[in-house]
Amino acid sequence: MLDLFARVFGRDDASKEVAKERLRLVLVHDRASLSPQAMEDLKNDLLTVISKYMDIDDQGFKVDFSRHDDAMALVANIPIRRVKRNTL
Repeated sequence: MLDLFARVFGRDDASKEVAKERLRLVLVHDRASLSPQAMEDLKNDLLTVISKYMDIDDQGFKVDFSRHDDAMALVANIPIRRVKRNTL
């Protein structure tokens, strides 16, 4: 039934993924009390620093917050292509 609606209204997987990403950003904002811009700035800063030491796949880079009881943790998924040997 949902497939029928998807075909009739022209929704594709790309728009579904965009909607999921927007919802994820709203949830992250609520959990961490960070604005979406602050979250994006944090992600960019992490990419900049980590890129000094490693070649990373920034397309697969994800940053999120996880809550466990009263504690909150920053969780980052960073696909590493290779470690840079001469960083200093």
